[in-house]
Amino acid sequence: MTTLADRPNTALVVIDLQNEVVANVYRRREVLDAVNRLVERARVAQVPVVWVQHADEDLKAGSEGWQIVAELAPAAGEAIVEKRYRDAFEDTHLEQVLSRLGVGKLIVTGAQTDMCVRSTLHGALVRGYDATLVGDAHTTEDMTHRGAPPPDAVIRHTNMYWRHQRAPGRSGGVIDSQDVKFERCGF
Repeated sequence: MTTLADRPNTALVVIDLQNEVVANVYRRREVLDAVNRLVERARVAQVPVVWVQHADEDLKAGSEGWQIVAELAPAAGEAIVEKRYRDAFEDTHLEQVLSRLGVGKLIVTGAQTDMCVRSTLHGALVRGYDATLVGDAHTTEDMTHRGAPPPDAVIRHTNMYWRHQRAPGRSGGVIDSQDVKFERCGF
């Protein structure tokens, strides 16, 4: 349904699963395991995996905290998009990567649910992409001390409202990792 012309392909987008970002997140092991299985299945189906890495004043590019977690590893040739804003499209080359790959549909995983994951989902939808969130493959840390709901509530709420997200000619949606069906891309 994407509104992007000649973009029939799907990509798996892995957002900010970096050492410092996920050091204290909710259900860390379960989420990383789910993402790892998705990455493996995407590769078998020859569906592109696009990795996103955040950097800012507190998370220095190149530092140990900035590195993608040891449980996951980009393969040779997979795109890595470095970002400085929550929306992975903002001031990055993500759009160019997806355009080159003929991608109009995103399967989204990663961290933090209430920041970069949500921002990127919305950014994708407004730019013409279909954007499906993998409901059991995103996470966040406990921010209750700053007035946020507990992590499990943040994740449930995000899954609830993204499940029926729509815009003219494109859609959001939520799917469990076990139900994701990757189809071979046409390149």
